[in-house]
Amino acid sequence: MKVALVHDWLTGMRGGERVLEIFCELFPEAPIYTLLHIPGSTSPIIETRTIHTSFIGKLPFSKQRYRTYLPLFPIAIEHFNLKGYDLVISLSHCVAKGILPPPDAFHLSYLFTPMRYAWDMFEDYFGKRGNRLISGVMHYLRMWDITSSHRVDHFLCISRHVAKRIDKYYRREAEVIHPPIDTKWFKMAYRRDDFFLIVSNLSPYKRIDIAIEAFNRLNYPLIIIGSGPEAKKLQTKARANIRFLGWQKDDVVVDHYSRCRALIFPGEEDFGIVPLEAMASGRPVIAYGRGGVLETVCSYDQQGTTEKRGPTGLFFGEPNPDSLTGAVNLFLKIEKEFDPAEIRKHALQWDREIFKEKIKRFFTEKLGISC
Repeated sequence: MKVALVHDWLTGMRGGERVLEIFCELFPEAPIYTLLHIPGSTSPIIETRTIHTSFIGKLPFSKQRYRTYLPLFPIAIEHFNLKGYDLVISLSHCVAKGILPPPDAFHLSYLFTPMRYAWDMFEDYFGKRGNRLISGVMHYLRMWDITSSHRVDHFLCISRHVAKRIDKYYRREAEVIHPPIDTKWFKMAYRRDDFFLIVSNLSPYKRIDIAIEAFNRLNYPLIIIGSGPEAKKLQTKARANIRFLGWQKDDVVVDHYSRCRALIFPGEEDFGIVPLEAMASGRPVIAYGRGGVLETVCSYDQQGTTEKRGPTGLFFGEPNPDSLTGAVNLFLKIEKEFDPAEIRKHALQWDREIFKEKIKRFFTEKLGISC
Protein backbone atom coordinates (compact mmCIF):
# COMPACT_ATOMS: atom_id res chain seq x y z
CA MET A 1 0.00 0.00 0.00
CA LYS A 2 1.36 3.40 -1.00
CA VAL A 3 0.82 6.07 1.64
CA ALA A 4 1.28 9.85 1.40
CA LEU A 5 1.42 12.23 4.37
CA VAL A 6 0.27 15.83 3.89
CA HIS A 7 1.07 18.66 6.32
CA ASP A 8 0.45 22.41 6.04
CA TRP A 9 4.05 23.58 6.47
CA LEU A 10 7.27 22.50 8.18
CA THR A 11 8.86 25.51 9.88
CA GLY A 12 9.30 24.31 13.48
CA MET A 13 8.42 21.63 16.03
CA ARG A 14 5.05 22.36 17.58
CA GLY A 15 2.13 20.12 18.54
CA GLY A 16 1.15 19.38 14.95
CA GLU A 17 4.66 18.34 14.00
CA ARG A 18 4.81 16.02 17.05
CA VAL A 19 1.72 14.27 15.69
CA LEU A 20 3.23 14.11 12.19
CA GLU A 21 6.30 12.47 13.72
CA ILE A 22 4.16 9.60 15.00
CA PHE A 23 2.53 9.07 11.61
CA CYS A 24 6.04 9.00 10.12
CA GLU A 25 6.92 6.18 12.53
CA LEU A 26 3.75 4.25 11.67
CA PHE A 27 4.34 4.62 7.90
CA PRO A 28 8.14 4.69 7.53
CA GLU A 29 8.10 4.69 3.71
CA ALA A 30 5.56 7.49 3.28
CA PRO A 31 6.77 10.79 1.76
CA ILE A 32 5.55 14.14 3.04
CA TYR A 33 3.81 16.77 0.91
CA THR A 34 3.81 20.28 2.35
CA LEU A 35 3.51 23.90 1.24
CA LEU A 36 6.86 24.95 2.67
CA HIS A 37 9.84 23.34 4.40
CA ILE A 38 12.65 25.11 6.21
CA PRO A 39 15.44 22.48 6.32
CA GLY A 40 16.55 21.63 9.84
CA SER A 41 13.50 23.16 11.52
CA THR A 42 11.91 19.85 12.52
CA SER A 43 13.01 16.56 14.10
CA PRO A 44 15.34 14.02 12.46
CA ILE A 45 12.39 11.63 12.01
CA ILE A 46 10.72 14.22 9.75
CA GLU A 47 13.86 15.69 8.16
CA THR A 48 15.04 12.31 6.84
CA ARG A 49 11.82 11.77 4.87
CA THR A 50 11.33 12.56 1.21
CA ILE A 51 9.66 15.98 1.44
CA HIS A 52 7.83 17.48 -1.53
CA THR A 53 7.17 21.23 -1.36
CA SER A 54 5.00 23.63 -3.35
CA PHE A 55 5.81 26.80 -5.25
CA ILE A 56 5.18 28.79 -2.02
CA GLY A 57 8.73 28.08 -0.92
CA LYS A 58 10.11 29.75 -4.06
CA LEU A 59 8.29 33.04 -3.51
CA PRO A 60 10.16 36.09 -2.12
CA PHE A 61 10.66 36.11 1.68
CA SER A 62 8.49 33.00 2.01
CA LYS A 63 10.57 31.48 4.81
CA GLN A 64 9.99 34.52 7.04
CA ARG A 65 6.58 35.71 5.86
CA TYR A 66 4.89 32.69 4.31
CA ARG A 67 1.54 33.54 5.91
CA THR A 68 1.27 36.62 3.66
CA TYR A 69 0.73 34.17 0.77
CA LEU A 70 -2.39 32.71 2.43
CA PRO A 71 -4.68 33.43 -0.60
CA LEU A 72 -2.39 31.19 -2.71
CA PHE A 73 -2.39 28.25 -0.29
CA PRO A 74 -5.46 26.47 -1.78
CA ILE A 75 -3.95 26.59 -5.28
CA ALA A 76 -0.60 25.39 -3.95
CA ILE A 77 -2.00 22.39 -2.05
CA GLU A 78 -4.12 21.37 -5.04
CA HIS A 79 -1.07 21.48 -7.32
CA PHE A 80 0.40 18.28 -5.87
CA ASN A 81 -0.05 15.12 -7.95
CA LEU A 82 -0.81 12.11 -5.71
CA LYS A 83 -1.53 9.66 -8.50
CA GLY A 84 -0.71 6.10 -7.46
CA TYR A 85 -1.27 6.48 -3.72
CA ASP A 86 -3.76 4.22 -1.96
CA LEU A 87 -3.96 6.08 1.35
CA VAL A 88 -3.63 9.83 1.88
CA ILE A 89 -3.27 11.10 5.46
CA SER A 90 -3.54 14.86 5.93
CA LEU A 91 -2.71 16.64 9.18
CA SER A 92 -4.32 20.03 8.88
CA HIS A 93 -5.09 23.33 10.56
CA CYS A 94 -5.07 25.32 7.33
CA VAL A 95 -5.27 23.79 3.83
CA ALA A 96 -3.67 20.31 3.98
CA LYS A 97 -7.07 18.62 4.20
CA GLY A 98 -7.88 20.19 0.80
CA ILE A 99 -5.35 18.03 -1.04
CA LEU A 100 -6.74 16.38 -4.19
CA PRO A 101 -6.59 12.62 -3.54
CA PRO A 102 -6.69 10.07 -6.37
CA PRO A 103 -10.24 8.82 -7.09
CA ASP A 104 -9.63 5.37 -5.59
CA ALA A 105 -7.54 6.49 -2.61
CA PHE A 106 -8.85 6.73 0.94
CA HIS A 107 -8.31 10.17 2.45
CA LEU A 108 -8.05 10.33 6.24
CA SER A 109 -7.74 13.81 7.73
CA TYR A 110 -6.51 14.38 11.28
CA LEU A 111 -7.85 17.88 11.79
CA PHE A 112 -6.35 20.19 14.38
CA THR A 113 -9.05 22.76 13.63
CA PRO A 114 -11.07 24.22 10.76
CA MET A 115 -9.22 27.28 9.47
CA ARG A 116 -9.54 29.54 12.53
CA TYR A 117 -8.87 32.92 10.91
CA ALA A 118 -11.48 32.23 8.21
CA TRP A 119 -14.18 31.25 10.70
CA ASP A 120 -14.58 32.12 14.36
CA MET A 121 -11.32 34.00 15.02
CA PHE A 122 -11.33 36.53 12.19
CA GLU A 123 -11.37 39.50 14.59
CA ASP A 124 -8.57 38.03 16.73
CA TYR A 125 -6.28 37.94 13.71
CA PHE A 126 -7.40 40.99 11.71
CA GLY A 127 -9.23 43.28 14.16
CA LYS A 128 -12.92 44.07 14.30
CA ARG A 129 -13.07 45.53 10.82
CA GLY A 130 -10.12 44.22 8.86
CA ASN A 131 -10.48 45.68 5.37
CA ARG A 132 -12.42 44.91 2.22
CA LEU A 133 -9.57 43.00 0.61
CA ILE A 134 -9.06 40.77 3.66
CA SER A 135 -12.81 40.24 3.99
CA GLY A 136 -13.00 39.20 0.33
CA VAL A 137 -10.11 36.77 0.73
CA MET A 138 -11.72 35.25 3.82
CA HIS A 139 -15.01 34.76 1.95
CA TYR A 140 -13.14 32.89 -0.78
CA LEU A 141 -11.27 30.79 1.80
CA ARG A 142 -14.47 29.88 3.63
CA MET A 143 -16.09 28.68 0.39
CA TRP A 144 -12.98 26.69 -0.53
CA ASP A 145 -12.73 25.26 3.00
CA ILE A 146 -16.28 23.89 2.84
CA THR A 147 -15.88 22.52 -0.69
CA SER A 148 -12.56 20.83 0.05
CA SER A 149 -13.96 19.13 3.16
CA HIS A 150 -15.87 16.80 0.83
CA ARG A 151 -12.54 15.39 -0.39
CA VAL A 152 -12.05 13.75 3.02
CA ASP A 153 -13.40 10.21 3.53
CA HIS A 154 -13.02 10.20 7.32
CA PHE A 155 -12.20 12.88 9.86
CA LEU A 156 -10.25 12.39 13.05
CA CYS A 157 -9.83 15.45 15.25
CA ILE A 158 -8.11 16.62 18.42
CA SER A 159 -11.07 17.33 20.72
CA ARG A 160 -14.85 17.30 21.08
CA HIS A 161 -14.62 21.08 20.85
CA VAL A 162 -13.18 20.77 17.33
CA ALA A 163 -15.62 17.98 16.41
CA LYS A 164 -18.50 20.40 17.08
CA ARG A 165 -16.93 22.98 14.78
CA ILE A 166 -16.41 20.38 12.04
CA ASP A 167 -20.10 19.53 12.31
CA LYS A 168 -21.09 23.21 12.26
CA TYR A 169 -18.97 24.33 9.31
CA TYR A 170 -18.60 21.15 7.23
CA ARG A 171 -21.72 19.18 8.32
CA ARG A 172 -19.45 16.18 8.85
CA GLU A 173 -18.92 13.83 11.78
CA ALA A 174 -15.45 13.48 13.28
CA GLU A 175 -13.96 10.92 15.63
CA VAL A 176 -11.92 12.31 18.54
CA ILE A 177 -8.42 11.08 19.36
CA HIS A 178 -6.70 13.63 21.59
CA PRO A 179 -3.14 14.58 20.56
CA PRO A 180 -0.24 13.46 22.75
CA ILE A 181 2.61 14.81 24.81
CA ASP A 182 5.88 12.99 25.44
CA THR A 183 5.42 12.67 29.21
CA LYS A 184 8.92 11.31 29.84
CA TRP A 185 10.36 14.81 29.31
CA PHE A 186 8.37 16.29 32.20
CA LYS A 187 9.28 15.69 35.83
CA MET A 188 7.99 16.72 39.22
CA ALA A 189 10.39 19.00 41.11
CA TYR A 190 11.50 18.47 44.71
CA ARG A 191 10.97 22.16 45.39
CA ARG A 192 8.39 24.69 44.28
CA ASP A 193 9.05 28.39 43.82
CA ASP A 194 6.78 31.36 44.42
CA PHE A 195 5.70 32.24 40.88
CA PHE A 196 2.86 31.57 38.49
CA LEU A 197 3.67 30.70 34.88
CA ILE A 198 2.48 31.35 31.33
CA VAL A 199 3.98 29.49 28.35
CA SER A 200 2.52 30.88 25.16
CA ASN A 201 2.94 32.56 21.84
CA LEU A 202 2.25 36.24 22.48
CA SER A 203 -0.56 36.72 19.97
CA PRO A 204 -3.86 38.56 20.53
CA TYR A 205 -6.10 35.48 20.65
CA LYS A 206 -3.99 33.97 23.47
CA ARG A 207 -5.44 36.69 25.76
CA ILE A 208 -2.25 37.25 27.73
CA ASP A 209 -3.55 40.79 28.30
CA ILE A 210 -6.13 39.34 30.71
CA ALA A 211 -3.37 37.77 32.79
CA ILE A 212 -1.26 40.94 32.73
CA GLU A 213 -4.07 43.06 34.13
CA ALA A 214 -5.07 40.45 36.71
CA PHE A 215 -1.53 40.03 38.04
CA ASN A 216 -0.96 43.78 38.02
CA ARG A 217 -3.77 43.85 40.60
CA LEU A 218 -2.72 40.72 42.49
CA ASN A 219 0.97 41.67 42.61
CA TYR A 220 2.02 38.00 42.68
CA PRO A 221 5.09 36.95 40.66
CA LEU A 222 4.23 35.90 37.12
CA ILE A 223 6.77 34.58 34.60
CA ILE A 224 5.86 34.61 30.91
CA ILE A 225 7.80 32.40 28.50
CA GLY A 226 7.20 32.99 24.81
CA SER A 227 7.50 35.50 22.00
CA GLY A 228 5.20 36.99 19.42
CA PRO A 229 3.71 40.13 17.90
CA GLU A 230 2.14 41.32 21.18
CA ALA A 231 5.37 41.16 23.20
CA LYS A 232 6.23 44.87 23.34
CA LYS A 233 2.65 45.93 23.90
CA LEU A 234 2.24 43.51 26.80
CA GLN A 235 5.56 44.47 28.37
CA THR A 236 4.56 48.13 28.51
CA LYS A 237 1.41 47.18 30.48
CA ALA A 238 3.11 44.89 32.98
CA ARG A 239 4.24 45.89 36.46
CA ALA A 240 7.55 44.82 38.05
CA ASN A 241 6.10 41.55 39.43
CA ILE A 242 5.70 40.25 35.86
CA ARG A 243 8.81 38.98 34.06
CA PHE A 244 9.09 38.23 30.34
CA LEU A 245 11.73 35.62 29.48
CA GLY A 246 11.04 35.50 25.75
CA TRP A 247 11.55 32.27 23.80
CA GLN A 248 13.41 29.61 25.80
CA LYS A 249 14.89 26.18 25.09
CA ASP A 250 12.85 23.12 26.04
CA ASP A 251 14.90 22.31 29.14
CA VAL A 252 14.27 25.80 30.54
CA VAL A 253 10.54 25.51 29.90
CA VAL A 254 10.41 22.06 31.52
CA ASP A 255 12.23 23.38 34.59
CA HIS A 256 9.79 26.29 34.97
CA TYR A 257 6.80 23.97 34.60
CA SER A 258 7.99 21.84 37.49
CA ARG A 259 8.71 24.76 39.86
CA CYS A 260 5.70 27.04 39.30
CA ARG A 261 2.78 27.30 41.71
CA ALA A 262 0.32 26.93 38.84
CA LEU A 263 0.06 27.45 35.10
CA ILE A 264 -2.13 30.34 33.93
CA PHE A 265 -3.97 29.60 30.67
CA PRO A 266 -6.17 32.59 29.80
CA GLY A 267 -7.13 31.92 26.17
CA GLU A 268 -9.57 29.57 24.46
CA GLU A 269 -7.79 26.76 22.60
CA ASP A 270 -9.01 23.93 20.43
CA PHE A 271 -7.15 21.49 22.67
CA GLY A 272 -4.23 22.94 24.63
CA ILE A 273 -0.93 21.07 24.83
CA VAL A 274 0.59 23.47 27.38
CA PRO A 275 -1.84 22.57 30.21
CA LEU A 276 -1.02 18.89 29.69
CA GLU A 277 2.71 19.64 29.88
CA ALA A 278 2.20 21.51 33.14
CA MET A 279 0.10 18.67 34.56
CA ALA A 280 2.71 16.12 33.46
CA SER A 281 5.06 18.15 35.69
CA GLY A 282 2.65 17.77 38.59
CA ARG A 283 1.45 21.36 38.52
CA PRO A 284 -2.20 22.54 38.54
CA VAL A 285 -3.77 24.69 35.83
CA ILE A 286 -5.87 27.84 36.17
CA ALA A 287 -7.64 28.14 32.82
CA TYR A 288 -10.43 29.95 31.04
CA GLY A 289 -13.24 27.39 31.06
CA ARG A 290 -13.81 27.09 27.32
CA GLY A 291 -12.42 24.86 24.60
CA GLY A 292 -10.19 21.83 24.88
CA VAL A 293 -9.20 22.29 28.54
CA LEU A 294 -12.68 21.12 29.51
CA GLU A 295 -11.61 17.70 28.21
CA THR A 296 -8.25 17.51 29.99
CA VAL A 297 -8.39 19.50 33.24
CA CYS A 298 -10.35 18.14 36.21
CA SER A 299 -11.49 21.29 37.94
CA TYR A 300 -12.77 22.53 41.26
CA ASP A 301 -16.00 24.42 40.86
CA GLN A 302 -16.46 27.83 42.43
CA GLN A 303 -17.67 26.29 45.71
CA GLY A 304 -14.35 24.55 46.15
CA THR A 305 -15.63 21.00 45.62
CA THR A 306 -14.32 18.62 42.99
CA GLU A 307 -16.22 17.90 39.80
CA LYS A 308 -14.24 14.69 39.33
CA ARG A 309 -11.91 12.59 41.42
CA GLY A 310 -8.40 14.00 41.45
CA PRO A 311 -8.66 17.72 40.67
CA THR A 312 -5.88 19.03 38.45
CA GLY A 313 -6.83 22.71 38.29
CA LEU A 314 -9.72 25.15 38.21
CA PHE A 315 -11.52 27.28 35.67
CA PHE A 316 -12.53 30.92 35.52
CA GLY A 317 -15.80 31.57 33.75
CA GLU A 318 -15.42 34.88 31.92
CA PRO A 319 -12.58 36.11 29.65
CA ASN A 320 -11.72 39.13 31.80
CA PRO A 321 -9.26 40.09 34.58
CA ASP A 322 -11.93 40.09 37.31
CA SER A 323 -12.79 36.46 36.66
CA LEU A 324 -9.14 35.37 36.53
CA THR A 325 -8.37 37.32 39.71
CA GLY A 326 -11.17 35.51 41.50
CA ALA A 327 -9.86 32.14 40.32
CA VAL A 328 -6.32 32.87 41.51
CA ASN A 329 -7.63 33.94 44.93
CA LEU A 330 -9.67 30.74 45.16
CA PHE A 331 -6.62 28.72 44.16
CA LEU A 332 -4.59 30.24 46.99
CA LYS A 333 -7.22 29.03 49.49
CA ILE A 334 -7.24 25.45 48.20
CA GLU A 335 -3.67 25.12 46.89
CA LYS A 336 -2.78 22.36 49.35
CA GLU A 337 -5.62 20.22 47.99
CA PHE A 338 -3.74 19.60 44.74
CA ASP A 339 -1.63 16.44 44.78
CA PRO A 340 1.31 16.68 42.32
CA ALA A 341 1.59 12.90 41.95
CA GLU A 342 -2.13 12.58 41.15
CA ILE A 343 -1.92 15.47 38.69
CA ARG A 344 0.96 13.82 36.83
CA LYS A 345 -0.84 10.46 36.89
CA HIS A 346 -3.84 12.16 35.28
CA ALA A 347 -1.66 13.57 32.49
CA LEU A 348 -0.09 10.21 31.66
CA GLN A 349 -3.21 9.10 29.79
CA TRP A 350 -2.17 11.50 27.01
CA ASP A 351 1.28 9.97 26.64
CA ARG A 352 2.79 9.67 23.17
CA GLU A 353 2.82 5.86 23.18
CA ILE A 354 -0.85 5.68 24.18
CA PHE A 355 -1.75 7.99 21.28
CA LYS A 356 0.29 5.84 18.92
CA GLU A 357 -1.58 2.70 20.02
CA LYS A 358 -4.95 4.45 19.55
CA ILE A 359 -4.02 5.42 16.00
CA LYS A 360 -2.80 1.90 15.21
CA ARG A 361 -6.04 0.47 16.60
CA PHE A 362 -8.07 2.89 14.46
CA PHE A 363 -6.31 1.75 11.28
CA THR A 364 -6.72 -1.91 12.19
CA GLU A 365 -10.36 -1.82 13.30
CA LYS A 366 -11.78 0.85 10.98
CA LEU A 367 -9.70 0.49 7.85
CA GLY A 368 -8.25 -3.02 8.10
CA ILE A 369 -4.70 -1.66 7.77
CA SER A 370 -1.78 -2.91 9.88
CA CYS A 371 0.92 -0.41 10.71
